[in-house]
Amino acid sequence: MTTPSHLEHRKKGAESIACAVLTVSDTRTEETDKSGRLIKEMLTAAGHRIQAYHIVKDEPSQIRPLLDSLLEREDIDTLIVNGGTGVSRRDVTFDVINRMIEKPLPGFGELFRMFSVEEIGSAAMLSRAMAGAVGGKLIFSLPGSSGAVRLAMSRLILPEMGHIVYELRK
Repeated sequence: MTTPSHLEHRKKGAESIACAVLTVSDTRTEETDKSGRLIKEMLTAAGHRIQAYHIVKDEPSQIRPLLDSLLEREDIDTLIVNGGTGVSRRDVTFDVINRMIEKPLPGFGELFRMFSVEEIGSAAMLSRAMAGAVGGKLIFSLPGSSGAVRLAMSRLILPEMGHIVYELRK
């Protein structure tokens, strides 16, 4: 019996990915950033490397230059951003990243919201979680809640990140 191609591709995926973690928040500090800490812990436990970690205000003029500088770094393959994906006036992360994405991965946001319905019900529709590629690098944008981060990391990002990075390197 042959192995399905998606499983073969997953096996070829990079085992240890170099990552940057970015928390977008007007109020969090390194001490209070539970979601950023959770992302770093889950990445490290899965054998990935944290190359950079930043907290930035929910201001396009601060988010975009930081993302640009992280995307230029050769020692980073994946950026995981949390915060600013809701619909309030201050939630601008989605808007900034959406303008940058060259290859969208719409299935990420769709699956995230589908899984979120199981946990939070119809409020899942308020999330603008997304993923895509920019300059051959992978970027995920997650809500800032630790529950949302745990869901995205465990059910979507960690199972597929190596596979996606492998595909982007082809």
